[in-house]
Amino acid sequence: MLCDDELKASIAANLAAFDVIENKVDDAHHAAVAITVTDAARGADLPGFGTSESWRPEAALILTRRSAKLRNHPGQWAFPGGRLDAGEAPVQTALRELSEEVDVHLDQGEVIGTLDDFVTRSGFVMSPVVVWGGPGLKTTPNPAEVASVHRIPLTEFMREDAPLLDQVASSEHPMLRMPVGDDWIAAPTAALIYQFREVCLLGRHTRVAHYEQPAFAWR
Repeated sequence: MLCDDELKASIAANLAAFDVIENKVDDAHHAAVAITVTDAARGADLPGFGTSESWRPEAALILTRRSAKLRNHPGQWAFPGGRLDAGEAPVQTALRELSEEVDVHLDQGEVIGTLDDFVTRSGFVMSPVVVWGGPGLKTTPNPAEVASVHRIPLTEFMREDAPLLDQVASSEHPMLRMPVGDDWIAAPTAALIYQFREVCLLGRHTRVAHYEQPAFAWR
């Protein structure tokens, strides 16, 4: 799957046909994340996955591992994102956090669309903003917030064993995980990845708000 104009146009068309579900939320509990499509130039740096320093036009998403020093969700997989500042719209927040966390500076003209709001067990409403970074994008992690930056090829999210659904005794809905290399990513980030796959890449109007999250994501 190449990071090219054809992919960008396909994602844009699929998002334009998708009816986004938004949740009412106060500013103090509203967050936005940037789901940024770029190339897989540096690989995923994961056990069993491999890395590459040579540029490839294979399409990928930018994910981070949060700094262990952070109070909320340290060390977890995440998209660049954070709480809305006063007067900000989710798109503005997503682009600002993308700049602050991984030093990627894009304007609103590169926003392709949005996915469903996702309510986390920790009490936040996450608004996912799909952004086109394109090939050749350079990233630099902000050590105060990000332990590492990873470019995960989109083909990795198309694996036959994805998603992983685990039944949990405390909920009628399964917990969703997305396998990556020999590792896995948990909801809520995994739920956003799965909906991106379904809606943006496959054109399926799949909802993910009902999926359960692991106990460590509740805090």
